[in-house]
Amino acid sequence: MFNQLQSRAVLMVGLIILIVLSACAAETQTLTVMTHDSFAVSEELIRQFETENNVQISFVRSGDTGAALNKAILSKGNPLADVFYGVDNTFLARALDEGIFSPYNSPILAEIPNAFKLDPDNYALPVDYGDVCINYDIAYFEDNGLAIPTELEDLTNPEYAGLLVVENPATSSPGLAFLIATIAQFGEDQYLNFWRELKSNDLVIVNDWETAYYTNFSGSSGQGLQPMVVSYGSSPAAEVVFAETELTKSPTASIIGPNTCFRQIEFVGILEGSQNRALAEAFIDFMLSKSFQEDIPLQMFVFPVNQNAELPLVFTENVQIPEEPASLSPDLINQNREVWIESWTEVVLD
Repeated sequence: MFNQLQSRAVLMVGLIILIVLSACAAETQTLTVMTHDSFAVSEELIRQFETENNVQISFVRSGDTGAALNKAILSKGNPLADVFYGVDNTFLARALDEGIFSPYNSPILAEIPNAFKLDPDNYALPVDYGDVCINYDIAYFEDNGLAIPTELEDLTNPEYAGLLVVENPATSSPGLAFLIATIAQFGEDQYLNFWRELKSNDLVIVNDWETAYYTNFSGSSGQGLQPMVVSYGSSPAAEVVFAETELTKSPTASIIGPNTCFRQIEFVGILEGSQNRALAEAFIDFMLSKSFQEDIPLQMFVFPVNQNAELPLVFTENVQIPEEPASLSPDLINQNREVWIESWTEVVLD
């Protein structure tokens, strides 16, 4: 009898050990993803990834793109996260120069056009893009019999005096993007002359996009004084999605002539020193996958880079995509960003 009890006790102990070991083996890991504050994704997609990979995702929102990049640089070697999403082509060269990323040649890169692959070594992989354009109030131009400008030079004409509001490039991402578009169009030796003419044509300048779009722009609130605003190419779709009363067509549209819009491309990378390399690779593959890419437009109002991803109907019906967006190399932007902003400030604000 005693031996039987002893045997049962040994078996119970062994079973408990197996259960504990199994639980340890199945323990959920945590993957930390640093992003800018505008990052958004459907909750069900994240839950699906977590379930399939036995992982918990911890998102660390770290301010705007510049602030998030600064945090990644300051923690280089002992990273605050495993993955960093959100650096764009205006800051890409700085991120690569600082060596914060570890390269990863995702197999899904085969589904992404080369135009988005600005880093040939795949330290930073493209995820999405968006165009910063001049949006206009369709009704204003129709009611006043005014032709819609088709190129940047048109904006200096007297009939458009006081009709454009832009954001300060020193304090606003779309403001900086529009400044870069003017440099791409006119060159470093002439762009300030264009801005001098805009200033003389009663250009309106505010510090941030929210003020420009929701206070000054007539196309959104209907109460602003400027029927043209520097905003995003996806803003007309957002007007329909967030309308208080159902709209069949956006009240706004974008000017998309050559070099009138600047294309921002956002990237993701594995932070050097990550202790979760396999999971980080899986998460990047997930971000580049068709399901995630098709989630992007209505979450962050930017466009997928995966050529197999389909756009929602509200985008295809209301968004104008420029065929010739303005573009400058990330290296050139990185080398001259501060000088351009300082020169602009001296000419336009002083």
